Amino acid sequence: MKQLLVSFIFLITLGFGHDALAQKTPKTTHHETLQCAAFSTYVGKLNPNYGNHPSKELINDLLDQLIKKTPFRCIMTYGVLNGLDTVFSAAEAKHIKVISVLWLDDNIETNSQSIQKGIEVAKAYPKTIVKLSCGSEVRTRHGNAFDGEINRCIDALHNAGVKQPVTTIDTWWEWCNRSTECQKNSFADKVDWIGTNIYPWWENQYSGVHTCVPAEKAADFQTTRLEEINKAYPNKELVLTEFGWPSGPEGGSTTNVKTGEHCGIASKKNQKLVIESTFKQLAKKKWSGVVFEAFSEDWKPAEEGPFGKYWGICQGEAPYTCTEKFKIAK
Repeated sequence: MKQLLVSFIFLITLGFGHDALAQKTPKTTHHETLQCAAFSTYVGKLNPNYGNHPSKELINDLLDQLIKKTPFRCIMTYGVLNGLDTVFSAAEAKHIKVISVLWLDDNIETNSQSIQKGIEVAKAYPKTIVKLSCGSEVRTRHGNAFDGEINRCIDALHNAGVKQPVTTIDTWWEWCNRSTECQKNSFADKVDWIGTNIYPWWENQYSGVHTCVPAEKAADFQTTRLEEINKAYPNKELVLTEFGWPSGPEGGSTTNVKTGEHCGIASKKNQKLVIESTFKQLAKKKWSGVVFEAFSEDWKPAEEGPFGKYWGICQGEAPYTCTEKFKIAK
């Protein structure tokens, strides 16, 4: 999201017209509550922007570590190309459920490849891949410039007969149509479920609306945003597709660019507090959630600053030391 959130948080947005497919009936009205971890395999010296991609052996090892050292038996993955489709066969063998994000960006040809591969894996692993998303934070990165690509992806999956429910994941701000009084956006009637990312940590740094949310109040903040979205989309399954808190640098904090406040403190204790309290509140509402993230990624500081590599509940290099096991409310 993350640093680009500020680019959109104060936009004055007009409503969008609904698509001709507005009458599509959601694929599911009943759902299993999931507790998942965001699962990127670009750990250690790997970088998704260049160089080698994760090997089959690494993917298997990371999933084994996840099972051994954490309570999570569900993951959310980012991308299906460059060998990342190996995740699905490995997850199926280990009885792990998957929310699969088909990565969409500004390269139309690559998007087409992702859509086609997404259709293939969705049909090949119907019991393992439980949900699909056409992109993650595409609007947060690009505004409305690639709405057509999101729509193309959603239509392609539906027209191909993919059985799993489909969405496009974005921040709460985008799902509220960039309005503090949450309103439906243009994807409302096309998607089968709502996947939203909510980060008090980044709000603390960039927002002039929600400027000061300490770790102790993060779960309440997230639940309030979810309730607002749920009111705007009452007939859609709602999933908190990313939330979390950095574990370090220990005691580090960000400065709100508008108010100068220091409200978010990075620490292992606060990370554990945010994760456990959030899942507790989600369980009460029977909402699913995805903690960000399973394994820390060392390449992230280049894009997100010094806190970028501290979001994982496990380190991104062997022996993949993890925070003590979380107590996840069911």
